[in-house]
Amino acid sequence: MAQKSSGLMRMCRFLLLVILFLPREMTSSVLTVNGKTESHTLTTPLGSEASLTCAVQNHTGDEGLLWFREGGTVDLKSENRINSSAVCVTSISEDDNGVTFTCKLQRDQSVSISVVLNVPFPPLLSGNDYQTVEEGSAAKLVCNVKSNPQALMMWYKNSGNLTLEKNHHQVQQTSESFQLSITKVKKSDNGTYSCFAYSPRGTKTKDFHLFVKDRGSTVPIEPIIAATVVVFLTLCFGLIARRKRIMKCCIKGEDPQRETAL
Repeated sequence: MAQKSSGLMRMCRFLLLVILFLPREMTSSVLTVNGKTESHTLTTPLGSEASLTCAVQNHTGDEGLLWFREGGTVDLKSENRINSSAVCVTSISEDDNGVTFTCKLQRDQSVSISVVLNVPFPPLLSGNDYQTVEEGSAAKLVCNVKSNPQALMMWYKNSGNLTLEKNHHQVQQTSESFQLSITKVKKSDNGTYSCFAYSPRGTKTKDFHLFVKDRGSTVPIEPIIAATVVVFLTLCFGLIARRKRIMKCCIKGEDPQRETAL
């Protein structure tokens, strides 16, 4: 019994020594950003600045840190890389919305934490202001839109409601555009179309001017080209077939001149 107790004690001492002398790399460090231990979204208003501070918890020695913005490394000073590291995003704009900042442990980049910027802003609209199409052809009005949160979109015509006709109008919306397609354009489609965007952050309207011109006379170009080629080849073959007769005529025409010269 005493031998068993002695063996158990030796094993416990061995395990204790192993734990005490574990390499620093085997300890589990935890990263935090602004005191939070999990990846999160940070809402920031336009024109403001955001300060992100990444810190190492549970470390037994100095730990190096790395910052990434959308996969690209952020240039940091050497003194801003050990145990605690901060980045500052200034003059926040619409382009910063959805951008991800990630802090990683330098020795083990699988240990990381991310922050996604959420920047609310009113709708921004853009697109081709003027479009001229021929009657009977197709037209597409593309209203490019950026908004956070996503805006409610509508089409108007000549400052009034646009009545969508089946098989004539088609509306398609994505996260970046609001499109109005018109098939077989008619004279009545001529006018000013307004792209209207509404969100809790504000409203925006952009006008698109559609001009429908008369259908031009369609000339069958391909048959004309084919007929021209046929006529040209026929003339060439005719000249080749009659070349001997033409040469004889030329020689007869030259003989009197030769006799005169003699």
